[in-house]
Amino acid sequence: MDPVIEVHDLTKRYKDTLALDGVSFRVERNAIYGFLGRNGAGKTTAMSILTAQNFATSGTVRVFGEDPYENPRVLNRMCFVRESQKYPDEANATIAFRSARLFFPHWDQQLCEQLIGDFQLPLKTPIKKLSRGQLSAVGVIIGLASRAEITFFDEPYLGLDAVARQIFYDRLLEDYAEHPRTILLSSHLIDEIANLIERVLVIDDGRIIMDQSAEDARGQATNIVGDADLLEPFVRGREVLHREGLGRVASVTFLGRLSPDERREVEAAGLDLAPVPLQQLIVRMTQREPSDSGAERSPTTAHTEGAKR
Repeated sequence: MDPVIEVHDLTKRYKDTLALDGVSFRVERNAIYGFLGRNGAGKTTAMSILTAQNFATSGTVRVFGEDPYENPRVLNRMCFVRESQKYPDEANATIAFRSARLFFPHWDQQLCEQLIGDFQLPLKTPIKKLSRGQLSAVGVIIGLASRAEITFFDEPYLGLDAVARQIFYDRLLEDYAEHPRTILLSSHLIDEIANLIERVLVIDDGRIIMDQSAEDARGQATNIVGDADLLEPFVRGREVLHREGLGRVASVTFLGRLSPDERREVEAAGLDLAPVPLQQLIVRMTQREPSDSGAERSPTTAHTEGAKR
């Protein structure tokens, strides 16, 4: 284990809003993380504190073993790119990249120029006149070309169309393979990034509810496809995450795994076991339902917290 980020009991309160509620997690060196959760779950707040752009109410944050606040030894080793990134009104993309080149010691100008061509980015147009997709491309290029030891992408690529997003994913993987570093991707497009991420951090209502490898995360649930009547005995009594059907054929995803004997019974019944999409699992985990007290709470969150006690 080689953590580059260590967070312990991190809390952030804005007046009457508790944005982070005693969050603790570690981020390992040279891995791609999916930092996932609903709008307002606390993702941006956490990343802002990690990059010293916000203050914690309580708790501790260590990046490369040090407090990042006003610490140039830490800050110039990180890059934080967000969708709402601000640039001077008179700046164009060329100025933005020149400024980034001065700040990031591992900046790769050749990669920057390659990405400019990939995204067909106009360099002389003032940034304030760029389209949303072009503005997203500026942020993505800075994030990749910086080759910072830790890079945070807080959904800056949402303005890109599907083709441009795929270019981003392809270039990220290509460059990560040659120059490993720690990358945190915050995204609502879970299906699109599912094959990129190695570890999953899910935050909901200011609390971490999942922190594990992507493979282990997918293994939390099981999907069975086949005759609806035949599969029902295997589903009965389990927490169903998703169900759909067409005629006599049904597909049911439920929380938990089948035992080896149950898997053999499923196969003997002519039913199929299929992979569970990561997005389906996380959407269910962060789907809040009204409790008896009127507060909203995820049933799977309650299950996870109970398992930790």
